[in-house]
Amino acid sequence: MCDACVVQLVRERLSRRGFLCGAVASVAGGAVLSASALAATANVIPEAVSFSNVVDLTQTLTPDFPTFEGGPAFEESYEFTFARDGLNLKTLHYHEHVGTHFDAPIHFSKDGQSIDEIPVEKFVCPLAVIDVRDQAANNPDYRVTPEDILKYEQQHGHIPDRACVAILSGWPQFVGTDKYRGEDGKGVLHFPGFHEDTAKFLIDERNVYGLGVDTLSIDYGPTKDFPVHYLWLGSGRYGIENLTNLDQVPLAGATIIAGAPKFKGGTGGPGRVLAVY
Repeated sequence: MCDACVVQLVRERLSRRGFLCGAVASVAGGAVLSASALAATANVIPEAVSFSNVVDLTQTLTPDFPTFEGGPAFEESYEFTFARDGLNLKTLHYHEHVGTHFDAPIHFSKDGQSIDEIPVEKFVCPLAVIDVRDQAANNPDYRVTPEDILKYEQQHGHIPDRACVAILSGWPQFVGTDKYRGEDGKGVLHFPGFHEDTAKFLIDERNVYGLGVDTLSIDYGPTKDFPVHYLWLGSGRYGIENLTNLDQVPLAGATIIAGAPKFKGGTGGPGRVLAVY
C-alpha cells in the first residue's frame, strides 16, 4: 500500500466516530466455535517445543553502531509522524553488513547462495558457545583454534550435527568505545575471531551450519585476506557477526533461532537472533 494511501486510511479511521463500538458489535455478533470443533482442532495441533528461557543475542542497531570500515552504515529519517500524519513511518538506509547481521555464502564466493536462498531449517539449530574470554582478555587478536574446539568437546560432548558454533569473547562490553574496533595508529583493527584452521576443521570434521561471533567479523581484526570468510562462506555455510549476550546462555544445550532477512540476492543483512533453552 502506498504511503499516501496509508495516511488517508489512518485519517479516515481516526475521524470515524463509533469505530470502537462497531468493532465490539461485530465481535459480539460473530459465530461461536462449537465445543466439538474445538476438540477436533486440538487433535491436530502439534505439541509445542518446551523451553523456559529466551535470550536476545541481537545488538540494538543505531546510527553510531561500530562498523568494520569505521564509517556510519545506518541512517534513518521520519517520513510520517503520528502528530502530523496519524502514523509513524521511517525510511531506513543501511549497509547489508551492519549491527547483528548475517553473511550469506555469496558474500565471499562467486556463485554461492544469497541470503534468501539459504534453507530456513539451517537457521534453527543447536548452539555451541566457545568461551575464550580469558584468552581474549590477554590477547585481543586471539583466534579460536581446533584445540579450543576439542577442549570444549571434552567438557560438553561432541558438537551436535547441524549446529551453530559461536565465540564468547566478551567483546560486546566494548560497544560504544574505540576498543570494539581496536584500530591502532596504522589503521589495523584488533579483536578476536576464528582461525582458518578451525573453519577447515569444522567443515571437514564436523557437521556445522553456522559460525557466530560477538565481534565485528568471523575473521580476527588484523586480517588482510579474510581466509575464514573465503573458507566458510565458500563452503556454502553462513556467518553471524556482532552477537551479544552469549554469556547469558549455557555453553551447550541451547537452540539458536536466527531470524535472517530475506532480500532477493542479498549478501547478508541485519536480523534478530534469539537463543532458547
